Amino acid sequence: MKNAYESPFNSRYASEHMQAIFSPDHKFKTWRKLWIALAEAEQSLGLPITDEQIAELKAAQDTINYDVAAREEALVRHDVMAHVHAYGEQCPHAKGIIHLGATSCYVGDNTDLIIMAEALQLVRSKLVAVISRLSTFAEQYKALPTLGFTHFQPAQLVTVGKRATLWIAELLIDLEDLDYVLGTLKLLGSKGTTGTQASFMSLFDNDHQKVKKVDELIAQKFGFTGVYPVSGQTYSRKVDTRVMNILSGIAQTAHKFSNDIRLLQHLKEIEEPFEKSQIGSSAMAYKRNPMRSERMAALSRYVIVNATNPALTAAEQWFERTLDDSANKRIAIPEGFLAVDAILMLLLNVSSGLVVYPAVIAKHLREELPFMATENIMMEAVKRGGDRQDLHEKIRQHSMAAGARVKIDGESNDLLDRIAKDPAFALGQSDLASLLDADLYIGRSPEQVTEFIEQWVEPILKASGDAKTMTADLKV
Repeated sequence: MKNAYESPFNSRYASEHMQAIFSPDHKFKTWRKLWIALAEAEQSLGLPITDEQIAELKAAQDTINYDVAAREEALVRHDVMAHVHAYGEQCPHAKGIIHLGATSCYVGDNTDLIIMAEALQLVRSKLVAVISRLSTFAEQYKALPTLGFTHFQPAQLVTVGKRATLWIAELLIDLEDLDYVLGTLKLLGSKGTTGTQASFMSLFDNDHQKVKKVDELIAQKFGFTGVYPVSGQTYSRKVDTRVMNILSGIAQTAHKFSNDIRLLQHLKEIEEPFEKSQIGSSAMAYKRNPMRSERMAALSRYVIVNATNPALTAAEQWFERTLDDSANKRIAIPEGFLAVDAILMLLLNVSSGLVVYPAVIAKHLREELPFMATENIMMEAVKRGGDRQDLHEKIRQHSMAAGARVKIDGESNDLLDRIAKDPAFALGQSDLASLLDADLYIGRSPEQVTEFIEQWVEPILKASGDAKTMTADLKV
């Protein structure tokens, strides 16, 4: 074991793919791609940069001499200049044109934006996969009646599948928000030390069109639709806030889902997956704790709180540039993505293996349905000549007595027996039984599920290709 702190996001929670996106190696290789893109753009617009120099830069693009970079950073205390020197040692002929006209944020900020775009794409794929799994679950159980709950008190019936559509609907909101932010994300481009592009105006002899073209060419090389039209030295830190708000929204949805699963598992109606050799408690061997959903809730709270970091950073910026954003960004943004990646893997794992217990659900229905059927019972009794007001009072009295029998004496619900014995209702047990078909009380739940999936979910799944087939294996 290492005698140093190790982030649980790496060792326990986040996927290797998301870890790779935020790895130092990926960051520094992206820096080199940006330096190459800048050199190519400058060459194409007439600066004296040779094909041989660009070829030299490309040849060393992925073989970073990290030992030299570390040595240089210890001397100059500047990570970008350390890597400029290291790259220059590998590319002696191109050394003089690396980082030409640029400031540190050219590589730092543009890389952050490129990496966030890549990470959002991965988040999107996992989000779609979860929506796909839950849609299959909703369709499978669209007609299975179950107690609805308001205030966690038994309420009008829904179906297991209809409840699942509520989870999916919130995920669709998250996906819509993500697509909007991802679709409007831009690069910083090459703006210079205070955002005026003065250094590039000097390089291109005050040719405004060429300076603007540099931005355009760099954005094209990295698949962006454009660059932010104005900036200080950095892109506005409100961009980070927008991105982290997407992650916070996903965390809010996941937390609500985890709450519902934990409550349902307490009721023994639905459980998250539980492996054959899994241990629920070190002391109580019989326990089947909802550890996945609990972990989902824990990580979700972290993300929700973490979203305040970029908000405060954006609020605290000074004029064209201040450096009190840097240390916070290095932690808050990667860990926000790593946490959401872990949350989505948990969501995918749980939604792929939910276990439903129809017999327990039916038992709970039998216990509560007599109360919920009282309005229908009363209407049927009125049709047979009863007085609605008198019957309402009798039902109230019988319900209170039956409720006391359940809560105080721990006995079964005998409301139907009481009503059957009361001549005011003129209803026998067979009459009452016909009014206790749970399907009479689920409204349009099955139809709502089908319509929702066909109209709102299937178009997204069809457009998302293989993303919906993604799987998730948890480390612990």
